Amino acid sequence: MSVRSFAVRGERLGHSESEALMLSEAFLAEHRRLTRRFFLRAGVAGSALLVTSLGRGTAAEKPVRHEKQGAWADPYFTSAESFRDVSRGKPLPHTLSEEKKREVGLTRETWKLEVISDPEHPARLGKPMTAADNTALDFAGLLEIGQQHAVRFAKVMTCLNLGCPLGMGVWEGVPLREVVWRTQPRENLRRVFYYGYHNDDPAQMFRSSLPIGRVLEDPFDLPPVILCYKLNGEWLNSERGGPVRVVVPEAYGFKSIKWLTHVVLTNLAAANDTYAEQNNDVDSPLKTFAATLNVPAEVAAGQAIAVSGYAQVGISGLSKVQVCLTLDADAAPAGDPYFTKGAWKDAEILGPPPHWGSVPEGKVPAGTLGFDASGVPKGWPMRLTNAHWAAVLEGVPVGDYTLRCRSVDEKGIAQPLPRPFKKSGHAAIESVPIKVR
Repeated sequence: MSVRSFAVRGERLGHSESEALMLSEAFLAEHRRLTRRFFLRAGVAGSALLVTSLGRGTAAEKPVRHEKQGAWADPYFTSAESFRDVSRGKPLPHTLSEEKKREVGLTRETWKLEVISDPEHPARLGKPMTAADNTALDFAGLLEIGQQHAVRFAKVMTCLNLGCPLGMGVWEGVPLREVVWRTQPRENLRRVFYYGYHNDDPAQMFRSSLPIGRVLEDPFDLPPVILCYKLNGEWLNSERGGPVRVVVPEAYGFKSIKWLTHVVLTNLAAANDTYAEQNNDVDSPLKTFAATLNVPAEVAAGQAIAVSGYAQVGISGLSKVQVCLTLDADAAPAGDPYFTKGAWKDAEILGPPPHWGSVPEGKVPAGTLGFDASGVPKGWPMRLTNAHWAAVLEGVPVGDYTLRCRSVDEKGIAQPLPRPFKKSGHAAIESVPIKVR
């Protein structure tokens, strides 16, 4: 049995990079290891073969494409080269020649950041950082601030309108507030908006924003918003948004602007994000949801059914993953669109991986938020990252079934609640058919 190919979920963004990538052995190596232990412990006959075959395919099969490439790759933290890319720009800024990158400030040696007041809705600043008076922040200056204030944290990078992650890493940089304070803001500062280099074409500008309160403080034990220059202990490469990008821990990817060049301090009262122009909820933080990775297409009657997947852990945390197998069609029961009355069974949330993948020597860098001095998570599952789950379904009679999975957050609220709406982050309950013969 081979891993199944699932239909693309969510809204396509129109970029070729957002198409499903080839499923590789690296993608699900850790998933195989962890779920194998679970299924063997559960004593499921044939489960070892099911898990071992994950992602291999038979000689007669075409190579499998999988929309969830970033769910658990290489094996936990994704290498910079393996992230999926939904960048904007014509041409994409990371494809520019090295000479052009130096010319426009997209190398560490030539990068500059202007931190200025919004001319249309001015905040009062004592010391703006501008290129005109040679006070813009350069890369060496950023690293100097980082000697005292640098932070690093684990975060899954995911797109607002795609139901799959782009990759997960340890992001390192300087809290944005440390730079904002250097402009000596005095009054009329309500919001920060920021944008990066997009080919000197105003029509291509992609902008995001945050309330100043989120920049200056870290509510609910969240990591700070950072000016990021390292990923997994290595300098941030151009494709990932280097030399410097913004990373907003609890937000979807559109808030973490790449190729950063400008931070604008403003008295605007509302968000002015580019994404808002496309009817997106730009203030919706990362949601918790569960998805499948391995589900058999067909099993013999009386055979235990081994299923597994991953869960994205949003700001509301994760207490359970549950599965439900029904004979009814995909349509929700009348009056119960979220299947709240389904016969849900708890799956097992699997523990941390035995090794971490694409970080130096496979070890989580010292001082990473959420990890102790030895690199062990202080709690599991960790918010803002992914976790594995697995379950065994037994005693299933012959029939055509639909398998669903859902998350339950730390408040006891089940997916797709509390925010089931489109354009605010994926949360739809996934449905996968299984035939029992």
